[in-house]
Amino acid sequence: MASENKDQITYRVVVNQDEQYSIWPLSRGDTIGWRNVGKTGSKEECATYIEEVWSEMRPLESRNKSGTFTPS
Repeated sequence: MASENKDQITYRVVVNQDEQYSIWPLSRGDTIGWRNVGKTGSKEECATYIEEVWSEMRPLESRNKSGTFTPS
């Protein structure tokens, strides 16, 4: 029975202008303020990707104000 309840949806990773990440179903359309980062897969695969790349959880504006962000 557990296999019948397994999520069969393909997801994608998106990021907003504050460099905050989210996981959306691949079928969901684009939303203003969010862009696709090119990673798709299961919810678990997308979550693992986000854990690897999203090291700073604070919004970009908060990081800029605190002085911990240095633009390249």
